[in-house]
Amino acid sequence: MYILGISAFYHDSAACLVKDGKIISAAQEERFTRKKHDYNFPSNAIKFCLEYSGIDSSKLDLVAFYDKPFLKFERLLETYITYAPVGIKSFIKAMPLWIKQKLWMKDYIQKELNYNGKIIFPEHHESHAASAFYPSPFHEAAILTMDGVGEWTTTSFGIGRGNEIELLEEIKFPHSLGLLYSAFTYYMGFKVNSGENKVMGLAPYGEPKYKELILSELIDVKEDGSFKMNMKYFNYCAGLTMTNEKFNKLFGGKPRKPESKLTQREMDLARSLQDVTEEIVLKIGKHVHKETGMKNLALAGGVALNCVANGKLLREDLFEKIWIQPAAGDAGGAVGAALAGWYQYLNNPRIVNGDGDAQQGSYLGPEFSDEKILDFFNKDGIVYHKLEQEEISKVAADLIAQEKVLGWFQGRMEFGPRALGARSIIGDARSSKMQALMNLKIKFRESFRPFAPSVLSEKVGEYFEMNTVSPYMLLVADVKKERQKAMSEEERELFGIEKLNVVRSDIPAVTHIDYSARIQTVHKETNPLFHDLISEFNNKYGCAVVINTSFNVRGEPIVCTPEDAYKCFMRTNIDHLVIGNFLLNKEEQKPLVNDSDWKKEFSLD
Repeated sequence: MYILGISAFYHDSAACLVKDGKIISAAQEERFTRKKHDYNFPSNAIKFCLEYSGIDSSKLDLVAFYDKPFLKFERLLETYITYAPVGIKSFIKAMPLWIKQKLWMKDYIQKELNYNGKIIFPEHHESHAASAFYPSPFHEAAILTMDGVGEWTTTSFGIGRGNEIELLEEIKFPHSLGLLYSAFTYYMGFKVNSGENKVMGLAPYGEPKYKELILSELIDVKEDGSFKMNMKYFNYCAGLTMTNEKFNKLFGGKPRKPESKLTQREMDLARSLQDVTEEIVLKIGKHVHKETGMKNLALAGGVALNCVANGKLLREDLFEKIWIQPAAGDAGGAVGAALAGWYQYLNNPRIVNGDGDAQQGSYLGPEFSDEKILDFFNKDGIVYHKLEQEEISKVAADLIAQEKVLGWFQGRMEFGPRALGARSIIGDARSSKMQALMNLKIKFRESFRPFAPSVLSEKVGEYFEMNTVSPYMLLVADVKKERQKAMSEEERELFGIEKLNVVRSDIPAVTHIDYSARIQTVHKETNPLFHDLISEFNNKYGCAVVINTSFNVRGEPIVCTPEDAYKCFMRTNIDHLVIGNFLLNKEEQKPLVNDSDWKKEFSLD
């Protein structure tokens, strides 16, 4: 039995195909269209999912869309009526698409898929809850979902047992931790639904100067973690911006202009917001533990991508184990909707073997054979070196040790926002210059942004204050004390971004300025080749950690195809590309033809 899950029309549209309860494939539309956070109907992602299993839409037994359009439309109408006539511009902008398309989602899906079977519409947070619990390794667990907004719900918790999910309590729009974070993201000059991770990365450079102001003026937080926002400071209910003039006055100025210089004010705002977020998440976590009595917790929703808050929640020891959906945002709604169809709608039994999760490392996207890669090389006259399978890890480990930066394109593409060793850029974590080099010359992004370490799962405790696995790069922990380097008096006096270049550990390229790291544990069972590479690097050079960042540049999605990978390789200062069983050396390649528009956009001339 095949079930197709779809998320679309807000951001990060995606598709997922489930066969007899097993996730077979999943991908975000952005990877195919090359439009970051593409929100359009995921036609390309659906095409991939069906073709990967060798079926067409006539073989589908059920289609599940990740939310209820009529309920969302109700929320929009009620909100506009409440704020009328203030939101007339936003109303006029939003309504045509709803009236022409979104309200007729069933007809739209049938037409797009050429499909006449059953379509179901779980609620948005039901889809999040299903994406958190059903792929988790737990037979029973508490479930917590937190995001911007679904239909009405912004936060919910409940219990999952076997094949059943029951949501117990919720917080509703406009009160939203996700929207609070997005409001500050907007105010700090970053893009909403995209720049929230920048705010999180910026926070350690600041001081929590505005924390009490946020808690006294913007959000009233109760002991159980429930909260109510003071809407006089926010504009997202009816306006075209997230914040308003009252917000500007409260924090002493207009929103930062995008791409302008970051100041200590933005760093302090980021730290203050992050501290508030962590406080709320911990309070909610305590309440959920108290109300459910569960020893395990499953998390999803966009706020669950806040790996710093996740790490603090784990260290509270409220729950023995925490599992986080790697595509925690709206893309993961496609997985949740499909699995909700299999377990809740069709009431199929769920068997958990306890040997790992059902997400399969989240390697659920397209893969390309050596034959297909070679066809591309030959068509474009690309210079390459063929490697034997057993050579790949050895050659790559030696290059990393020479402080070369590698593009790493292997196996099935990851599902979710993180590169996990299939579409990655990798480098030497021991290098003190590598963070600045990779940020500015390869990723073309802000220098303050940290890189994540990929570490052998069996060695994680030797490098980080962590005694659990983190396969999806969604937990933050400190570098081990014995690996940290104490700062001198002079270094301690550095301010803000000046702290960036201080060497803080023996793996400085992945040690953030507060001695923390966003960790990926690499497992032989789910990614044997990446595990072999790091093992080879460890055996030969004594380090079981490499830098791992997503194979893309700022503003573009992670690469999907060999052509995407080659273009990114050629447009950046990546030294070598390891793709399938082939090695490419930048110095041997001819310049890309007709690439001036891209260079102009990213100021590479």
